Amino acid sequence: QVQLVESGGGLVQAGGSLRLSCAASGRPLPSYAMGWFRQAPGNEREVVAAVTWSGLGAYYADSVEGRFTISRNGAESTVYLQMDSLKPEDTAVYYCAAGKSTATLRRGHYDYWGQGTQVTVSS
Repeated sequence: QVQLVESGGGLVQAGGSLRLSCAASGRPLPSYAMGWFRQAPGNEREVVAAVTWSGLGAYYADSVEGRFTISRNGAESTVYLQMDSLKPEDTAVYYCAAGKSTATLRRGHYDYWGQGTQVTVSS
């Protein structure tokens, strides 16, 4: 059984940076797109970034464009989310997910997802 495990969340002041990591455990994943979504109390789920299986194509939500960077290491089955210039409104639980394509992930259709890691940005 596949398990996705996020790490790297924490508390950071506004304007700071964090890097989230997601590692696959169990059987190897197929060549799926990977992404990150977040959910905060009172807000609906938001896909913030996704990357193709090759790592060469990426999608970003307007709210994070220019501040977040998604990347992946195929050999290690690991995906990263570099978050710079963090804002208080970025506070949420962040989840990594795998799906058939970046378009599928953007629609909220995931085949696998993790338990999440808390990101808190203070003002």
